[in-house]
Amino acid sequence: MKRILSLLLLPLLSLSLHAQEETTREADSLRHSFGRQTVTSVTRRATPYADTLDTGNPTVKVVLYNNGTYRYVKDPQLVVADSTFTEFWDTKTVNPYKEDLTPLPDRFSLWIVDTLDSYCCPNVVKPRSQYGYRHGRRHQGIDLPYPTGTPVPATFDGRVRISDYVGGYGNLVVIRHANGLETFYGHLSKRNVEPGDWVNAGDIIGLGGSTGRSTGPHLHFETRYRGAAFDPSWLIDFETGTLRHRLLKIRSWYFNPNQRYVQNIDDEDEIFRTDEEDRLLAEEQAKKEAAARAAAEKAAMRYYTVRSGDTLYGIARKNGTTVKRICQLNGIKETTVLQVGKRLRVR
Repeated sequence: MKRILSLLLLPLLSLSLHAQEETTREADSLRHSFGRQTVTSVTRRATPYADTLDTGNPTVKVVLYNNGTYRYVKDPQLVVADSTFTEFWDTKTVNPYKEDLTPLPDRFSLWIVDTLDSYCCPNVVKPRSQYGYRHGRRHQGIDLPYPTGTPVPATFDGRVRISDYVGGYGNLVVIRHANGLETFYGHLSKRNVEPGDWVNAGDIIGLGGSTGRSTGPHLHFETRYRGAAFDPSWLIDFETGTLRHRLLKIRSWYFNPNQRYVQNIDDEDEIFRTDEEDRLLAEEQAKKEAAARAAAEKAAMRYYTVRSGDTLYGIARKNGTTVKRICQLNGIKETTVLQVGKRLRVR
């Protein structure tokens, strides 16, 4: 068993040593190159596992399956202790956040999968109904053709937040993932999981159906971030089954009910700029803001030339300020003897 574990850990150890030799710039470049890579869907897992092995990292385990395969996974007991799985946690309310999205930045990044996370496409098929308004009503996900009784897999690793019959959704399963995303699976004929269950990508969470407000068997699939829905096609190319990118850069306008996914090369170049470019832009913006503040402060400056008989109290009263403020601006004390002709800053 120790020999098996050593062989399994060797690639990770080699990668770790190699990463330490990279310069910061090279490591950033490698990270972003990795983030842009597409991810193919894993096979829906039906093989039971035979054993679980510890690694040098307490949060990472090696799972050995009966068919001879293995996989690195995060220990769910440690992962679910994160605030992502405790804050705004509600097993009944569809949107427990109920937040105003304006505090969100105009653009931010989310790692969707990494070397320890998997991805499984809900169904490789052309969507039947797209995200956006439909018949005057907001449609917050997409509908995938799905025959009744067909197994429905979890798209990513995560913890089940809702498994219940919920109004128009019918039988609904909602899974929250470690990056804060939630995926919704609606109209199921059967639910195989309970709130609090940990599932891995590809695990069967229910069966396709037509429960709730439905015109026929299909899977209603949603992606949400902090309760706000966006077009799942920004994440997944359902016709090929691939995850478009490991690292998703989200724009605030993605959450617009009318904003569907658009394939635009120029826009993608903008979306996937490197962190180095983002840092330079942020520094440039900070310099502009600092220069603007300095110019405004300079424009507001006022000076007074000390005359015979002047006191700090008298100067402060004439200029609508305080003795304390004059002392702060000029680096003097209230007991400082004023010299005739000296210029004091009063604003």
